[in-house]
Amino acid sequence: MAIEILMPALSPTMEEGTLTKWFVKEGDKVEPGDLLAEIETDKATMEFEAVEEGIIEKLLITEGTEGVEVNSAIATLIGEENLIQKKVKDPAVLVTEKLQTSEIPAEQIKNNSNSKSLDRVFISPLARRIAEKEGIDISLITGTGPRGRIIKKDLANLKSTKVNNRSETPNIALANDISPNILDNFPYNSLLEIYADREFTEVLLDGMRKTIASRLSEAKQSIPHFYLRRSVKMENLMDFRQKVNKKLSDQNMKVSINDIIIKACAQALQTHPSANAIWGGNRLIKFKSSDIAVAVSVEGGLFTPVIKDTDQKTISNISSEMKDLASRARAKKLSPSEFQGGSFAISNLGMFGVESFDAIINPPHSAILAVGTSMQKPAILDDGCLGVAVEMELSMSVDHRVIDGVLGAQLLQAIVNNLENPIGLLNI
Repeated sequence: MAIEILMPALSPTMEEGTLTKWFVKEGDKVEPGDLLAEIETDKATMEFEAVEEGIIEKLLITEGTEGVEVNSAIATLIGEENLIQKKVKDPAVLVTEKLQTSEIPAEQIKNNSNSKSLDRVFISPLARRIAEKEGIDISLITGTGPRGRIIKKDLANLKSTKVNNRSETPNIALANDISPNILDNFPYNSLLEIYADREFTEVLLDGMRKTIASRLSEAKQSIPHFYLRRSVKMENLMDFRQKVNKKLSDQNMKVSINDIIIKACAQALQTHPSANAIWGGNRLIKFKSSDIAVAVSVEGGLFTPVIKDTDQKTISNISSEMKDLASRARAKKLSPSEFQGGSFAISNLGMFGVESFDAIINPPHSAILAVGTSMQKPAILDDGCLGVAVEMELSMSVDHRVIDGVLGAQLLQAIVNNLENPIGLLNI
């Protein structure tokens, strides 16, 4: 009997991926640990290894196929003893598909004269969950997945068709068809009608952009954000950075303001350990060490690689690790363990001249610090006179389920104190 090789879940949030490359061909013998394929997720491109010994009978998915759902069959494997004599009478019905088969009562089939006259429907686990949630009759759907299996896209197409059929007057769709919570239900045909006289280009979404849109839309709707803002006087911080870099010059190293901010946040979480926590549904999960995620811009989106045990590392070590993570993030070579986790994140747009902004919390984090640029501003100086000081604007977005207002204010105060008195962040 053939064994199905399934699309692996290479991260906890992965629902589908792109099979970019096969390392094997039909008839090849493989052993556990042999490379089978290269798979691109929303965050990285990773290699997929064989876990069983056998011979590749058939490659079910061609290279470059996008939207391959997790746990759907991508190839079949047989034992050597079956290579010559094996004849599969019904190759569409294999072990895994039997597990994913939905039995439809005979009475229901009899009543649905326009439905498929089948006694079972093949559907992926993800599509099954969506169909059950939306109350969709899967017996009325034609699957476009491997060997006719119903996949997530088929359900999306069905819902899109229903919306478009309901909207007979495209010009008033703006008022009638927008769901208050799910803006991507806006009818595509209505958009074409509205912008019919404008020149435009359609850009298909890749896995990363789809995930960013989905997760951050959900985060903004489900996480009760509140925002705290403070200014940081930069004189001591800039002087501190200059001295640190002078000391590191013989090692050909330079630390950035962002590296010092990472360390300052890590130390602040140690000062206020109750804030070093995440929401766990019916409980809070508190951490001992400070694991800080840092937003890194990449082509088509962003990564948030995590520097673990940041409170225990020197600023120079943080700088070296951040440079390495950022470089591999832009090449999409990070492993899931390097961009998952953490309780606190930092997003710095100061280098682009942004004065201040509010960031969206990226689950499961409970807070994110938005860092603006350093600017000269009128200020009351230490001698009480009016003068000019260089200040940096910080805005911290906080999950109110985890961190209350007073605790959030104390955490931000600790971050500001660490930045204005950075000598306490040594050793470098």
